[in-house]
Amino acid sequence: MPQPHLRPLDLTDDATAAAVHRIGRAAYAVEARMIGFDGIPALRESLSEMRRRKLTWIGAVSPDGEIAGFLAWEERAADGPVCLDRLCVDPAWFRRGIASLLLRHALAEVFSGRSVEVTTGADNAPAVTLYERLGFTRGADFSPVPGLRMASFTHARGPGPAGGAA
Repeated sequence: MPQPHLRPLDLTDDATAAAVHRIGRAAYAVEARMIGFDGIPALRESLSEMRRRKLTWIGAVSPDGEIAGFLAWEERAADGPVCLDRLCVDPAWFRRGIASLLLRHALAEVFSGRSVEVTTGADNAPAVTLYERLGFTRGADFSPVPGLRMASFTHARGPGPAGGAA
């Protein structure tokens, strides 16, 4: 199967937004089972709530136009860290390098020269492994609500476009 290509996702497009919402819910359902916590906010987020979020979206899209996964982030300040909001892969595309493809591209091309922060369920071994493998440093774990342990990660500011990839 050919590797998907990366492109920005426009959530004002109804079909794109519906696909992203479906994939996110499916991916977070898998994570909820993995970490033993079904209160993940994105699982309860409606399509309209998701579309109202001030996020930038990039997708991994197959040659036939199917979204295999996506990355969304928030930029709180131009000189501050990029805050990854979600990195989701359609379960039908698991274990094909989609999350790595999205994150490597973002670190090298989109966030070059910027620090990046992300959190994930501390018991989400695939996500923890991915972030560590791609050079993120694990910070302190924390529990925002009883029964949920989160892991925080930071990817240090890279040299920027003139100096190469982060």
